Amino acid sequence: MTIDRRGFLMATTLGAAAAALSAMQATRAADRPGDGATDAEPRRRLIVNTLGELCDPNVETDSLVPSLTPRVLAEAHASGLTAVNVTLGYVSGDEDPFEASVRDIAATDAVVRAHANDVRKVFAAADIERSRDDGRIGLVYGFQNGAMLGDDVARVDIFANLGVRVFQLTYNPANQLGDGSMAPGNRGLTPFGREAIARINANRCMVDLSHSGERTCIEAAQASTAPISINHTGCRALADLPRNKTDAELRLVAERGGFVGIYFMPFLVLSGHAHAADVVAHIDHAVDVCGEDHVGIGTDGAVSQIDDLQAYQAVLAREIEKRRAAGISAAGESPDTYPFVVDLRGPGQFRELERLLAAKGYSETRIDKILGLNFLDYARTIWGA
Repeated sequence: MTIDRRGFLMATTLGAAAAALSAMQATRAADRPGDGATDAEPRRRLIVNTLGELCDPNVETDSLVPSLTPRVLAEAHASGLTAVNVTLGYVSGDEDPFEASVRDIAATDAVVRAHANDVRKVFAAADIERSRDDGRIGLVYGFQNGAMLGDDVARVDIFANLGVRVFQLTYNPANQLGDGSMAPGNRGLTPFGREAIARINANRCMVDLSHSGERTCIEAAQASTAPISINHTGCRALADLPRNKTDAELRLVAERGGFVGIYFMPFLVLSGHAHAADVVAHIDHAVDVCGEDHVGIGTDGAVSQIDDLQAYQAVLAREIEKRRAAGISAAGESPDTYPFVVDLRGPGQFRELERLLAAKGYSETRIDKILGLNFLDYARTIWGA
């Protein structure tokens, strides 16, 4: 059982689900050509969340498998989301990492089959484009810890053949591939980590350096024959916390053709109480360092709204306690810091970010890139069209 999960609280009411379903139907009718859309309707923007969840944060669960309830689907569609990189498999805990990861993949495949009109499994960049065009939501299968590889690099082949497209090397602690952001030694890649990167490259999958230590990130970017990604991070120049990336890391990833996704997390500010303006500031800094062609968003959260923040606070305190006991927490997270940005959440989060970026002076072209086109271009490079 993994405990790196923010699925909490009470079940949603039938009324909320019905209202959300009506919103979904109206949104999809407006978005789909020939299905209620007119020339006056706004175009469907391609939006990719490069690390997120499809779940109801009001329902307590330990599972990482997407929970596609009517409310979750309705709010995801209403948000305009085109595709999302969802974490599957082992992150931490006492389960066998390999077995847990295979089980999650199989369970998610079953969810996709059961909801084929709403979601699709993403294998290549074209699947993201098809999702924009037909109104489905693309699910990118990803890992946030390389522990499931054990000491057998051939397991990369197994998982790639099962449809995993993103291999994040480490979580916060060290593992057999390298040091995470909270590992005190900052020792960099292991020899096995180098073997794994070569095998991930050979399978045309993404090497993700989110959560990694600085040396691990830099050495991985240099060792990889393909561009790497940091799918959910912040900028350490703005908030000096281990989960954020230095300018040197950001610049190297961009110079080698990679991708950086900015998260909606407490690590954006030292106080832990991040706001929408902080997300914009980190995007702005990343664009300055990396260029506008290499930056996107990886919120590290869901699009469904939390109904009762006061009740959520108590559950969050228990979650942080468990994470600390397991040795997987990061500096900057605490019981009074939400794992999201309070004024940039719920189904309207992407539209609000779009508005804030426009107010900052970003052009429509640059906003399109940040909200999804940059990741699409990166995906074409790694996965193929």
